[in-house]
Amino acid sequence: MSTWFMFMFQESNSYYADNLISFHNMVMMIIIMISTLTVYIILDLFMNKFSNLFLLKNHNIEIIWTVIPIIILLIICFPSLKILYLIDEIVNPFFSIKSIGHQWWYW
Repeated sequence: MSTWFMFMFQESNSYYADNLISFHNMVMMIIIMISTLTVYIILDLFMNKFSNLFLLKNHNIEIIWTVIPIIILLIICFPSLKILYLIDEIVNPFFSIKSIGHQWWYW
């Protein structure tokens, strides 16, 4: 049940929703780790008075910051595709509900 100041999803009633919630939590954790690391590096570079002479012409670091985003995207991609194909399966439901909405215009 949804409550005031609820910062998480409601309790799910299906296997698909459980998968989507766990996928959401995984992606949010990845985003938080990347954001924290980025803020730490930016603050460290601002506080540090030294300049790195090998940062501009280093092929190893270019390979690293190309490969790491590829790995992160693959980590996100495979569970996403699994959930997408699980949800796409058609099963015979006990009943179905059709909901029709209308957008309100205030002019």
